[in-house]
Amino acid sequence: MDVPDVEEILFSPTDAKLHGEMYKKLAAIYCQVMSIFPSLEAARPRSKTGIQALCSLHVALEKAKNTLRHCSESSKLYLAITGDAVLAKFEKSRCSLEVSLVCVEDIVSESIGFQIQQIVDELKNIVFLLDPLEKQVGDDIIALLLQERKFDDSNGHNELEHFHQAATKLGITSSKAALTERRALKRLVERARLEEDKRKESIVAYLLHLMRKYSKLFRTELSDDTDSQGGSTPCSPTVRCSLEDNGPTANGRMFEHQLSKLSSFNFKPNYRISGQMPLPPEELRCPISLQLMYDPVIIDSGQTYERICIEKWFSDGHKICPKTQYWLSHLSLTPNYSVKGLTANWCESNGVPIPDSPPKSLDLNYWRLALSDSESGQSRSVDKVGSCMLKEVKIVPLEESGTIKVVEENEAEDNTYMEESSDFITLESCVNFMTVLTEEGDLSKKCKVVEQIRLLLKDDDEARILMGANGFPEALMEFLTLALIEENADAQESGAMALFNLSVNNNRNREMMIAAGVISLLENMILKSNLHGPATALYLNLSCLEDAKPIIGSSRAVPFLIQLLTSNGESQTKLDALHTLYNLSTTPSIVPVLLSSAIIDGLQSFFATPSDNLSTQTSLAILINLASSQLGIEEITSAPELISGLAAIVDAGERAEQEQAVSCLLLLCRGSEKCSQMVLQEGVIPGLVAITVNGTSRGKIKAQKLLMLFREQRQKDTDLGQQRERDGNSNATMAVPEPKTLCKSVSKKKMGKALSFFGKNKRFSLYQC
Repeated sequence: MDVPDVEEILFSPTDAKLHGEMYKKLAAIYCQVMSIFPSLEAARPRSKTGIQALCSLHVALEKAKNTLRHCSESSKLYLAITGDAVLAKFEKSRCSLEVSLVCVEDIVSESIGFQIQQIVDELKNIVFLLDPLEKQVGDDIIALLLQERKFDDSNGHNELEHFHQAATKLGITSSKAALTERRALKRLVERARLEEDKRKESIVAYLLHLMRKYSKLFRTELSDDTDSQGGSTPCSPTVRCSLEDNGPTANGRMFEHQLSKLSSFNFKPNYRISGQMPLPPEELRCPISLQLMYDPVIIDSGQTYERICIEKWFSDGHKICPKTQYWLSHLSLTPNYSVKGLTANWCESNGVPIPDSPPKSLDLNYWRLALSDSESGQSRSVDKVGSCMLKEVKIVPLEESGTIKVVEENEAEDNTYMEESSDFITLESCVNFMTVLTEEGDLSKKCKVVEQIRLLLKDDDEARILMGANGFPEALMEFLTLALIEENADAQESGAMALFNLSVNNNRNREMMIAAGVISLLENMILKSNLHGPATALYLNLSCLEDAKPIIGSSRAVPFLIQLLTSNGESQTKLDALHTLYNLSTTPSIVPVLLSSAIIDGLQSFFATPSDNLSTQTSLAILINLASSQLGIEEITSAPELISGLAAIVDAGERAEQEQAVSCLLLLCRGSEKCSQMVLQEGVIPGLVAITVNGTSRGKIKAQKLLMLFREQRQKDTDLGQQRERDGNSNATMAVPEPKTLCKSVSKKKMGKALSFFGKNKRFSLYQC
């Protein structure tokens, strides 16, 4: 793929999170310039002016790319409140490209120069404008930020309404969208820390606080069904450098200009005096409000804070010192009269009014400190719960590749659920759940808790990570064991499906369940219970883990699953069993077990009465895996009904099914001449020829290979017959040739009838290869 193709894919118009029209226009220009950039570099200008012009264009392209990435990777909320700054970025990129292209025009050939002129004309006609709706949303969010944040949270309801409206207009209407937005905000916070821009960090941290606080709303009122099991596993995002054009300083000035209207979000005292205002010593300012303290108090860490600020901190559930991040053994407050006296002396000496009341509202610096607590206190919070009730396991997500990594991003995101309301998995709810599961003797109460856990885990990858790391796989398995002992069908179903939801898209949890003996537990379930659906679903989930396949393959699961294929059970249970058997068939060592358990007989029912394309395609995929071994070829060949079913699909199946059927027949015929004879007797030649014309790309190739195989085998038989005839003539015996000639004639008639299509359709060059 060449450079232009890459850039087209990289900057698709649908990638823009906000400011889509401006993004679309600049992306189109960027891709046009990139398409001719190799020609510009090939010109190799030797003059100083030419080299400078080419370098200038390269810098302009880099700026444009950074601007486009900013719109595709940044936070929607951040893009909304910095709309004017984003507009300035686009305009600056347009001007830079226009100027640099004009300079380059003189150093290239006439044809390239004509293309450049067209691009320049297009740049001159481009007008970047903010979308009125997006601009209004940005103004609404800024107005929300400007509202006073009282310490009693009396404006919480209005804040909820306003933020909900703004988020909805920006398309943040599902748990998945909310998670994406939180991660984007976290990247911005990390970037602000690298730049040491505390003002920007505080504003973004407050937006992140709002997103975490109201993520529950997006999950409960506007749930997205696609988030349930199809979502990707959380990945560790990297800090991008595309937010700025000319480094941290330039970006800081741009941000300062854009947010100048947020004048109340400074870190200076609220009082105002004329002239130059001296900065109070750090010891006299509250680390939370950054103002002179009216009522200073000392906490367990030895740090001094404004009383109302630290009380708000503790009431929000924080248990560590905001400044030192040390865990506090108690939350007692001790008045610091020394600092109060020093504050009065400093104010008198510098002509500053002595504070006569505590601050009325919460400064944004509070949310910056709260975010630091959220991230750095995560491991302490988990350990604290572990010491009380939960198993002390470090939270580690599992990547798609199966490699386990400790990802700080996911740890911080997990903490979201520890701070949000009861509809999320919180530390307190974990403790309560575990208490009921481990100490409560009443099975009905346990069953209610397990049902809550099942629903909680249904759509939540992060909850699976947190609960899996804190002992819930073992606890749920103990519950299922108890349900089997007491023969409680409802409890068995809840327990099995809770384990299913816990292991969806999470190999870490699957590994823990396998290690704890879930396969043996499932064997007891299928022997003692008629709940085949939940058991099969859990088998299917576990079979996605590579290490679990040999364990499942050596258990009673294989005969049970094959028996389900021919039973009168639910169609979904049959389909789950079929998919589980497919997963197992991908492991060569399990193929003999499947064959000895009569899987061929089980699959025949899907070819005799095909119900849907999915089951047919899955059955074909299993046959292909079985046909990869000689034992599988022999077993399939011994089932003429299967060969007939495959031939029928070649003649009249869907294109995807035809591709699979031909692939299977190719494996079978390569491994068995007997199978080739059986396939030819089914009259597949016309169907194969049709596939070489109308099939899928892979289907065409497979069909051609199978036809060539038949042609080679026919030629081999012909040569063998001629050799025998020559041998008979050389011996000059008249008694022997007559029967052989008759035999050969009969053989030729059979083969000729099956392969007569070769001679009649000479237009296909395939047979002349």
